[in-house]
Amino acid sequence: MFAAPQTAPAAHAGGLGGLGEVTLALLLVLGAVFALAWVLKRLRGFGPRAGNGLEVIAHVPLGPKERAVLLKVGPNQILLGVAPGRVNTLYVLPEPLEAARATGTPATSGAGSFGALLKSLTR
Repeated sequence: MFAAPQTAPAAHAGGLGGLGEVTLALLLVLGAVFALAWVLKRLRGFGPRAGNGLEVIAHVPLGPKERAVLLKVGPNQILLGVAPGRVNTLYVLPEPLEAARATGTPATSGAGSFGALLKSLTR
């Protein structure tokens, strides 16, 4: 009735085996999370675009952190200046650049492309 307690047989010879398995499992889970995040980041631009009405047509870097961005908002096109913590409207195009390229006429005086338009606005 009162016998000495039985000791359970050890599953592993030492504590390092269990620690190694846990570390390996943790690394596998972290690797899967980072791989999934990378895939989702790559696929974010694909898929159906259900009428959000906003599209980046072109962008030109102006400095290390500054750039000019041409946006299409509905039927209008807007030239924005983007800097850290700041976005300014530089110009609202009276005629869209895409329509001007299709007809062969310049969108504004002497500007046939986004780069040429940006140069003409900075003079």
